[in-house]
Amino acid sequence: MGPQPKTAGRTISQQAFDEVVKENIDDLGMDPAEALQDAIETLTLQGVDLSGIVTCVPGEGGVNPVIQCLDRLKELNSVDNSQNGDEIAKLLDELTELCNSEGSGNSAIASRNGAIELVCSICSKLSTGCQGALVSALKAMALLLDDLQSREAFRASGGPKLVVGIITDGFENIDLLSSGFSVIAAAATGNEVIKESFMELKTDELILRALSVKSEGGVDSLYDAIRILLTPDDTRVLASQVYGYARKFAKIGIAGALVDSIRVGLSSPSLVSASIALKAVAVNDEICTTISENGGIDAVLVCIDDSSEQGNKTVAKVCCSLLSKLAGSDINKKTIVEKGMDRLIKLSGRFSDDPSVLQEIMSLISVLSLRSPENAARAIEAGAGELAIQAMQNFPAAQLLQRNCCLMIRNLVVRNSENRTILLNSGVEKCIRKAKQIHPSCKEAATDALRDLGLDDYNL
Repeated sequence: MGPQPKTAGRTISQQAFDEVVKENIDDLGMDPAEALQDAIETLTLQGVDLSGIVTCVPGEGGVNPVIQCLDRLKELNSVDNSQNGDEIAKLLDELTELCNSEGSGNSAIASRNGAIELVCSICSKLSTGCQGALVSALKAMALLLDDLQSREAFRASGGPKLVVGIITDGFENIDLLSSGFSVIAAAATGNEVIKESFMELKTDELILRALSVKSEGGVDSLYDAIRILLTPDDTRVLASQVYGYARKFAKIGIAGALVDSIRVGLSSPSLVSASIALKAVAVNDEICTTISENGGIDAVLVCIDDSSEQGNKTVAKVCCSLLSKLAGSDINKKTIVEKGMDRLIKLSGRFSDDPSVLQEIMSLISVLSLRSPENAARAIEAGAGELAIQAMQNFPAAQLLQRNCCLMIRNLVVRNSENRTILLNSGVEKCIRKAKQIHPSCKEAATDALRDLGLDDYNL
């Protein structure tokens, strides 16, 4: 069975919380500050969830600014709000700023006091001519959708259909597109039902259409929406449907459109986001092969070359990770080895001081060498063995790098006796044994590597 959903904590209304504080003052004779602190500590010990509760002494400090903002929005929403678009936009921007204040708890306060339902209602009443207010509303909504309760309120308020409709009607407005897809990403996070709702509303077709919209700054939230819709992150369900969604994305042409985005190269501010999104789409051999046929591998290799020249570590890591996923296809493995092995070794030289880049290169070479003695031989010829030994010697504390090196070494030698001799003569055994001794997480990978190197005492 999968992970069980967390049991929701007990809740309390704002009125009930205020009454507890008042009882402490009136019945127990506490001073206001003591009464407030006692109420918070007692209710917390009882397992009561106080998120979204304004924890102050009733009657002191005036009206909470979040509550004040919501109250005014409710007033405006009760009449024809198309005439009050500017004020609504200003209030929504204020709400966003308040909720974006780190550690304030304002987002939970807003959600507890009906902010999600209110913003959905405002959006449903605003005309398409009030796009400024709509953008402000969507930005606020994306920020408020930060837990299961807020997302369920969004779903119950018809949020998915509402947001898809707004995006569909506002394609000429990049700000609206960006904020709209931010809401899709936020709402679908950890919620399988909402993912399904968006797919039923043909959000995949909307995404494909949006990918064709050219903008100077790009729409990063669009790529975030793709990634989230294709991530099985709802622990309440035993079997996610996202694999099928990824196949559908690829079938209608989203994979090809993402390749076009990557082909723009490092000049695109969305390169990293597009690469991560394409990785999420590449869920089977057929899709990986199609991506290669559309020039995907060539485009990524160009980005790797450029990242090396420009010293862009983030792009280097993301592109190596994407190639690892595309190498799930045996046909693609051959292409990457033929066109990219030397480039990977060159990349490792450029970032020889960064274990986070090196570990991605090791992981990629490990995948390329899996069940392929020919590719393993080519990797050793290119210098992968020396690379692994140097990395293990230079970064003994880098746990993940050490583990990836052990995994790569195993794949280089398991079906290639010539490689065993080369690596053992280069001193790889000492490096592996040191990693095994220092890092518990390396124990299994190091043991397997020592065994496949042909060492009898691999278990020591």
